[in-house]
Amino acid sequence: MWNNQIEALKERRRQHFAGGGPQKIQRQHENGKLAVRERLDILLDENSFVEINGCMETDAGAASFGKNIAYPGDGVITGWGTIDGRKVCVAAEDFTVIGGTLGSTHAKKIARLQDLAYEMRVPVIFLNDSGGARIEEGINALSGYGEIFRNHVKASGVIPQICAILGPCSGGACYSPALCDFIFCVKDISKMFITGPSVVESVLGSRPTLEELGGAGMHSSTSGVIHALYNDEATCLRGIRTLLSYLPSNCGELSRPVSLPRSDLYRKPRTALEELVPDNIRKAYDMHQVIGHVTDDVPFFEIQKHFAPNAIVGFSYLSGTVTGIVANQPLHAGGALDCDASDKIARFIRFCDCFHISLLTLVDVPAFLPGKDQEQKGIIRHGAKILYAYSEASVPKVTLILRKAYGGAYIAMNSKTLGADLVYAWPIAEIAVMGADGAVNILYRKQLAQSQNRQEEFRQLKQQYEESFLNPDIAEKKGFVDEVILPEETRSRLVNAFEFLNAKKRPGYAETISKKHGNIPL
Repeated sequence: MWNNQIEALKERRRQHFAGGGPQKIQRQHENGKLAVRERLDILLDENSFVEINGCMETDAGAASFGKNIAYPGDGVITGWGTIDGRKVCVAAEDFTVIGGTLGSTHAKKIARLQDLAYEMRVPVIFLNDSGGARIEEGINALSGYGEIFRNHVKASGVIPQICAILGPCSGGACYSPALCDFIFCVKDISKMFITGPSVVESVLGSRPTLEELGGAGMHSSTSGVIHALYNDEATCLRGIRTLLSYLPSNCGELSRPVSLPRSDLYRKPRTALEELVPDNIRKAYDMHQVIGHVTDDVPFFEIQKHFAPNAIVGFSYLSGTVTGIVANQPLHAGGALDCDASDKIARFIRFCDCFHISLLTLVDVPAFLPGKDQEQKGIIRHGAKILYAYSEASVPKVTLILRKAYGGAYIAMNSKTLGADLVYAWPIAEIAVMGADGAVNILYRKQLAQSQNRQEEFRQLKQQYEESFLNPDIAEKKGFVDEVILPEETRSRLVNAFEFLNAKKRPGYAETISKKHGNIPL
């Protein structure tokens, strides 16, 4: 009796572990994709994965069209493991089993894993590779998405939720990744769309390519749906491991600190910052270089690198502590804020606030981007998201104004009146309603039109405006800037500021595990 039962159990496990079999796994490889267990081996620490509900079978009673086949595992592997020794939960769809489609059992397994991750307060990772809802199970399959979506919202702001799209993801299945905090994709492999090319053609009469409709490149640069893009699956999965190294396991913890020699904390920049940042506001420079010089010698993990490149957001370390970086990028649109940049910044701020990650804002912003296109897209509505996010955030917030800080964009980029704990400025900073050229042309339009030497008079008026309004000393005297600092003092001031502010009272942390708010996908 024992032998028969043991052998039966071993056979069920063998069937489940084999997935769709060698031929289908080989087809995955031919398509440039890894098998599901190969993905888990790369993502997790060696021999750390513990599977649950492995032998749950397809709900044959829900099938139609004469199909009553029971598949062990039902096309998804769920369980937990560790990444750098920290526990995580993982749900990985197996495209070799029924195309990874979601049926009722498949959905129950994922929902149960979400509950487990929430109860244990550990990050949850989804590896999506699925043909979508299983047609032959009808409403039983579709209803499964509802429970998964609800669980995403329940866990939002409590535990990090990360998804990797490693194959097709279409229809309602797209909204599970969309409700996560971060979505990772792979070039030429990841595809996300609500309706496929054939449906679009039947409705609209034109047939877009898969890449145009839902390719990883399009979602990386145009739609902003995904947050990180990689060339291959292995690099993508290792990228998830790296991201998690910056994040706490839940909203009741802080990110792991990194020990640094005291001499490194107060080191001067390797290159003089005034050499990186031109004093001519019309000359562009790469803000990434400034970030690299003022933060610790730990790689900057950028989020949504290819989307709205006029804004930069990502994680780094300052004084050995994880810090969220928000910055304008003068190389693109002069660093102006548009609709996409506003959404990108606001959502990142809210994520950092959910998980008690301090915020450093580097400002060189000329304006909210003007023009009919932006107004019609709702720049007022989108820009207000930044104002709301910064005002609501209770984590330590420090701002450095490098050059330009004009108008409403100055206010939006974590100004003192919006709630910044400390604001620093360089001597070349210009803080005003607008730049000198525009202001003089508006204020002295009639006078200049009647001038016999317009060019010289314009120069004099511009100089007067700069001395009266653009000098950062004025903002310092009024208390809108805490200190005007030399570029060489930047790192030491920021280090000191965050070391002091890290003791700041943060609602939700240590007092209770209750979340502050969710991380709505703005």
